[in-house]
Amino acid sequence: METLRNTYHKPVLLSESIHGLQIIPDGIYVDVTFGAGGHASAILQHLNEKGRLIAFDQDEDAKHNIPEDTRLTFIHANFRYLKKHLKLHHIEKVNGIFADLGVSSHQFDQAERGFSTRFEAPLDMRMDKRKSLTAAEILASYDLATLVKLFSQYGEIPNAKRLAQRIVDHRKNETITQSKQFIEIIKSCIPKQKEYKYLAQVFQALRIEVNQEMDVLKEFLLQTSDLLAPKGRLLIISYHSLEDRLVKQFMRSGNLEDKLEKDFYGNNLSPFMVINRKAIVPSPAEINENNRSRSAKLRIAEKK
Repeated sequence: METLRNTYHKPVLLSESIHGLQIIPDGIYVDVTFGAGGHASAILQHLNEKGRLIAFDQDEDAKHNIPEDTRLTFIHANFRYLKKHLKLHHIEKVNGIFADLGVSSHQFDQAERGFSTRFEAPLDMRMDKRKSLTAAEILASYDLATLVKLFSQYGEIPNAKRLAQRIVDHRKNETITQSKQFIEIIKSCIPKQKEYKYLAQVFQALRIEVNQEMDVLKEFLLQTSDLLAPKGRLLIISYHSLEDRLVKQFMRSGNLEDKLEKDFYGNNLSPFMVINRKAIVPSPAEINENNRSRSAKLRIAEKK
């Protein structure tokens, strides 16, 4: 089991995350993206016998990485239901909440999941296989305007309208179900010498839509303030600008609209104190060892 955890996914910004949590040995902590259990294992090492870790993951595969540790409670669910499940476990306040929003190396490397542009695979992209919506279903059923919005907003693709039109035109004659088939269909839309970046953005946009990642993140963030005890820490690692911008604004203002509310004396009424004004990023050594960490940004806030 230990071998699986080590190869499944390298935990990103591990030491920076553990330092940022400022772990109290007998505290209660939540890892909402358990995955391979790398960050969770490090948190457990800093807890005593009274400490507790609640771990969430919607991916069935994550269950294979659960260590035999009575201090850990694993919840097979999306972290948008964070407060609901903590309440079911009679937990009202926690000392720290951690989220690593990236797709794990294990998920990228499983061809049949359809996350990677490297493999010929069904256009699936579901984090939770219990859900019905797949990337293939999106390509088959979304109208032109919705596809344009999806690729513009979630992929930040400059020629989103041309891309969407190409998909809509092609699907009249052939159902788009496979990754390599899809790449071949949109080949004329891909800028020369930017193939990898463009395809990564296209697949990212589809993955975000399939898993409702931005909606999930918003719902999650809105629950954190009520759940954190005073001095409790919120740590989030994000991998693209949409997520990072939302996290940065929420930590600063305490709301999704980034409205800075002040009291009569001009003091910021946000429930959080931002610990790092500038995002923490991986060192050159970490990027060299784990190239998938290169776009990671860690932000930390403390409940006032």
